[in-house]
Amino acid sequence: HPAHADLLYVNYTKGDGATVVSEFTMAGQPPIADPASERLVLEVPQPAGNHNGGMIAFGPQGDLWIAMGDGGGSNDRFGNGQRDDTLLGAMLRIKVGPGSEPSAVVGDMGFAAEEVWAIGLRNPWRFSFDGDRIWIGDVGQGEVEEIDSEFTEDRSLNFGWPLYEGTDCFSGPCDGVDESGRVIRFPVHEYRHDEGCSITGGYVYRGSAIPQLDGHYFYSDFCSGFIRSIAPDGVIHDWSNGTGTPAQVSSFGRDEAGEVYVVSAAGTVYRIVEGQG
Repeated sequence: HPAHADLLYVNYTKGDGATVVSEFTMAGQPPIADPASERLVLEVPQPAGNHNGGMIAFGPQGDLWIAMGDGGGSNDRFGNGQRDDTLLGAMLRIKVGPGSEPSAVVGDMGFAAEEVWAIGLRNPWRFSFDGDRIWIGDVGQGEVEEIDSEFTEDRSLNFGWPLYEGTDCFSGPCDGVDESGRVIRFPVHEYRHDEGCSITGGYVYRGSAIPQLDGHYFYSDFCSGFIRSIAPDGVIHDWSNGTGTPAQVSSFGRDEAGEVYVVSAAGTVYRIVEGQG
């Protein structure tokens, strides 16, 4: 917690498949979370075993953001993507910390479910913040992988799934608005499945080791393992000739110095460094 260093937050999946977000108290040197201190923040039943999102992070205003997939299956089987009264298929934003209640809503986001900041997500697989912007990698169905980026203080956002897959019309109607009149927020970048199969969202580089990369948003794909970035001017750069293609890129990280790390589900953590020679 940014204001309470003794509080730790965890997102995990229960044996029955439900997504759980819990708060733990840490103590000692080095600080260790006490399992007996667990306090439930949120529990969301999942109708299927995939599309669980699975990431949480504190945003620039100190709120806890939670990525939730559409409930799994395929083709938005359970009809959650465009509902505004469910926590599935959405990005949640809540207040957590000491107090009588484990969580509280931030304010009116324009949805029936008050915890929801945005709807229309299929399976947001890694998101991050850079200043007052959020970057989201959202896994596609069978054709398109997408990256979304919006200001965190915007409200009532709809990223389009399953009306759209990326900018492709999927289930429709595809007239640029949802049934409530919200304008669909289209991705800042997308790529098709001839280049990969499952996007892994990353971070904007803010380090000093490679100053020419300042402002580049790094991302990858779980299947193809490319390492790419979106420059501040929108140009896509592929760094795979220098970095190689790590197996099963499942996440990224950024340290306090702004340097970016790449996480492989095969068991390795890499740091992006400037090439030699």
